[in-house]
Amino acid sequence: MPNQSIHFNISERKVLLRIFDLVFVLGVLYLVGYLFDFDYFSFTKENWTWVLVLILYISVFGTVFELYDLQKSSKLELVASNIVLTVSLTVLFYLLTPFYTPFLPDNRLQIVYFYFSILMALLLWRFMYITFIVSPRFYKKVLLVGEVSNIESIINAFNEADPNYKIIGFINCEVEQKEGLRFLGIPQFNSNEIHKVIKEHNIKEIVVATYNSENITQDIYHTLINLLETGFSIKEYTQVYEEMTHRVPVQFVGKDFYKYFPFSRSNQNKLYLFFRRSMDVIIALVGVFIGILLLTLIFLGNLISNKGPLFYVQDRIGKNGDVFRMIKFRTMIINAEDKGAVWAKKNDSRITTFGKFLRNTRLDEFPQFINILRGDMSLIGPRPERPHFVRELSQLLPFYETRHIIKPGLTGWAQVKTRYGSSVDDSLLKLQHDLYYIKHRSFFLDFNILMKTISTVIFFRGQ
Repeated sequence: MPNQSIHFNISERKVLLRIFDLVFVLGVLYLVGYLFDFDYFSFTKENWTWVLVLILYISVFGTVFELYDLQKSSKLELVASNIVLTVSLTVLFYLLTPFYTPFLPDNRLQIVYFYFSILMALLLWRFMYITFIVSPRFYKKVLLVGEVSNIESIINAFNEADPNYKIIGFINCEVEQKEGLRFLGIPQFNSNEIHKVIKEHNIKEIVVATYNSENITQDIYHTLINLLETGFSIKEYTQVYEEMTHRVPVQFVGKDFYKYFPFSRSNQNKLYLFFRRSMDVIIALVGVFIGILLLTLIFLGNLISNKGPLFYVQDRIGKNGDVFRMIKFRTMIINAEDKGAVWAKKNDSRITTFGKFLRNTRLDEFPQFINILRGDMSLIGPRPERPHFVRELSQLLPFYETRHIIKPGLTGWAQVKTRYGSSVDDSLLKLQHDLYYIKHRSFFLDFNILMKTISTVIFFRGQ
C-alpha cells in the first residue's frame, strides 16, 4: 500500500469551509473586542443569542452567494466579490434585527469595526484555504482503468467536479491496445505497470470505468483483486461520478440498471409528501400575491415591448406522463413556433427585449404558481418538457421517462446546476441531475435547491 497522506473529500471541504468561516469570524470579533474599544458585539452569557443569529446569517447568505462552491472557492478572485456580498447582507440584516441582536450603537465607528472584522476574517481564512488546502499536497491522485472510448468524458467530468481530484493516468483494460496514447494530457500506462505507477506517483485510488466488466482482462482483474485484499481503495466509476458530480451517469448504466436506481424513500413517504404539498401551497399563494402586485408593471412592459397577449399557455408533460397546460408570461414574438417546435437557445432571436428581462429575472415563471396550486406542478422537481421533445428524447436518452415518476417543478436540481438546455447533450446533462434528485430527494436537498435558486435569481442566470 502507498504511504498515507491527507486528502479532503468534497463533503469534508465544504464542512471545513463552513466551520472555519465561523471560527475565524468569531475569533477576529473577539480579538478586536479585546484589543480595541469595540463593545457592539461581545461574548457574554447574557447575549449568546447574538452569536447564534450571526452564525445563521453567515451560513444562509454564504450559501446564497456561493461561498461553498468548491470551484469558486479554489480561486480568490472568484470568491472575493461573493465574500463582500455575504458580509454586506449579513451586517445589514444583523443591524436590522435588534430584537435578537445588539441595538444600533451611538458610535457609528462600531459598525465599521464590525463590518471589516467579518470581512477580513473571511478573506484571511479563504486565502489560507486556497494556499494550503487547495494546494497540490492535498490532491487525491487517481488511476483510471477502463476503455479508451470513455476516457475523455470521464476526465472532463472529474475536472469540472473537483479541482483536487487529479487523474494521473489510465490503464486500457481492453485486449486490443495501442501504445503511447494520451488523452487531455493524461498518459496511458501498460497493464503490467499498475504496482509501479501506484508507487512512483503516490496513487491513492483506482477508479474502474468500464461499461462492460467482461472487457477487463484477466491480468488486470487479478491485480485489482490483490490490491483490494491489501486495503487499497478501488471504486466503480458510476459511484465516484455520482458522489462528485451529484448526477446519475445514465449513459454508463447497462442492463443491471436496478443497481443504480434505489430511489429515495421520500418519494413514498406520506409525511414528507404532506409537508411538501403544504409548502407548495403556502409558497404558491405568496407567489400569486406578488405576481398580482407586479402585474400592472409587467402588463405595461408587455404592451410596449412584446405587443401581444400577456400570457402564454403550452402543453407540458407532468407526473406519470399526463399532459397539462402550463402558464407563463409570454417572452417570445407572436407565432414563434408557427413552423413547429424547435429548441430554445441562449440569445434566441425570437425572445423580445422585455421577454429577455422577464427570463433573466425569472418573472416569466410567476404564473406557474397557479399550476402549483392546481396540483399540476410542485415547487421543486424536474422541469416539465413539451410532448414533442419528450417523444424525441425518450428515443435517444436511456431512462428519460423516469423523470416523470414525480411532479415537475418550478425549479429543480437540474435548473440550479446546469446551463441553458438547447440540445440533446444538454438534455442528457439535465436528465442526470433530475435522476439524482429523484434518487436522493429529501428536505435537506430541497432546501439546498431553494438556496441555489435564490443565487440563480440574484446573479441573473435565468433562462
